[in-house]
Amino acid sequence: MNSESISLKADEYLMREGEDSHEMYFLASGTMAVYKRKGDAEHKIGIINAGELIGEMSFLDEMPRSASVRSIGESKLTIIKRDKLMKFLADQPSWYKALVQTLIDRLRRANQKVRV
Repeated sequence: MNSESISLKADEYLMREGEDSHEMYFLASGTMAVYKRKGDAEHKIGIINAGELIGEMSFLDEMPRSASVRSIGESKLTIIKRDKLMKFLADQPSWYKALVQTLIDRLRRANQKVRV
């Protein structure tokens, strides 16, 4: 599977809350901060470290991004396109697809309860 990559400098946004999603990212190096908007302000609600995925929830359930993500320092990310994952999932048993959907649904519901 060929992969594209991107680099971000400090304080560059990877994604913004409410945007559409067509890809997720693997954080190869660096650290990212996760923000939720409340009124006119953004509040930091988490940190993403190298080796973690970013944007997986919206990527899988095709709902708008639930948070904004911004690089804390220089970061390198691998882009994972939806069509490549969908081809992979098409070859998996139906229980596997149900597992992925169940986890995403539960994560989305829990995420909606996050208060800032």
